Amino acid sequence: MMNTTNDGPSFAELFQESTLGKKESLRPGQKIDATVVRIAKDWIFLDLGAKSEGAVSRHEFVDGEGNVTVKEGDRVQVYFLSAKNNERLFTAKVSGGAVHSHLDEAFHNQIPVEGTVQGETKGGFEVRFSGNIRAFCPYSQMEMRRIENAEEYIGKKFSFRITQFGEHGKNIVLSRRALLEEERARQKEALQERLAVGQSVAGTITSIRDFGAFVDIGGIEGLIPVSEIAWGQVEDIRERIAVGQEVTVTVLKLDWENERYSFSLKDSLPDPWEGIEGRFPEGSSHTGKVVRLMEFGAFVSLAPGIDGLVHISKLGAGRRIQHPREVVKVGDALEVKIDGIDPEKKRISLSLPMPAKDETAQAAGKKGRGGEQGEDREDFRSYLAEKKKDEKQTLGTFADLFKDKVKTRK
Repeated sequence: MMNTTNDGPSFAELFQESTLGKKESLRPGQKIDATVVRIAKDWIFLDLGAKSEGAVSRHEFVDGEGNVTVKEGDRVQVYFLSAKNNERLFTAKVSGGAVHSHLDEAFHNQIPVEGTVQGETKGGFEVRFSGNIRAFCPYSQMEMRRIENAEEYIGKKFSFRITQFGEHGKNIVLSRRALLEEERARQKEALQERLAVGQSVAGTITSIRDFGAFVDIGGIEGLIPVSEIAWGQVEDIRERIAVGQEVTVTVLKLDWENERYSFSLKDSLPDPWEGIEGRFPEGSSHTGKVVRLMEFGAFVSLAPGIDGLVHISKLGAGRRIQHPREVVKVGDALEVKIDGIDPEKKRISLSLPMPAKDETAQAAGKKGRGGEQGEDREDFRSYLAEKKKDEKQTLGTFADLFKDKVKTRK
């Protein structure tokens, strides 16, 4: 079976050269951590430690495109099958024609078996192995989360663990979830050693809620808060991302003990404030959208992630107003003028463009605006504090609205 090939000596010859002394005895099904030492045409040779070696069929580590998924030096987990003519054979999973003769052994030794999902049956899936052996996998044991579309599993091949084996193989129950959970635990352990706050990682969106989206980075799943989805206000998360979408996120928080993790999608996107002064020079006019009203002014979106403040003193066109809602409302298109930009603090002061005949009068009064600009900055700081406290803060309580209405009537 393992004759000499162009790739080098046979498995038996390799063992005769490398075996020194008595080998450690192994029982069938025993799990071993081994190191890949050589990849040949049909076999992958393993270093078991203690001057012992073994081999596993190469096809067990080949992906759907025929590429070998391991390399020399990699650590792998395998199960001992048998020893013959001084050769130790291992498997990563029982598959193909070996299933029929090794099912009982796979059950007692927790060796994964490979089968194909044939269709749905009451409460789960029917799975078949070679030799027309049938088994049952409950819906709850196919994935780590609830299955939304069972049809997408039909016709596909997976590895399973046998959880029940009765009536000489006529009653077999499987679990794919057990293997997924073991693999996830290994991934999580590896992440704990290398993952840190501030790092960028790839992940997949698994679900979307009104307060944010959950992303799986392989080993752990965490939340992307709605405020971290994109630069600027996000009205509908589903317009920005979709379940199954692959994304790059930045790690914000890692609480391994309580298994709470948070990520940012916007931090991995270009910062819209870079080069802001070139796109919005002081004195230029732009049309924006009113996105938020506060007692001290109206915030206008100039571009995604770029909001500026029109102070209440600049909204009344010369007359004093009590609240911005008297002249504008959220959603209004508003032409504004750039009065000042602070790129470091990410603040833009805006005003309403004045008719040409008023420009001279405005310039004359510019010297006395220092106090007003200080007021703008203080109001902006108050706004940022409120926004951070609650991204979805309303315009005020019912009592506040009622008081404003009474004042207007007076």
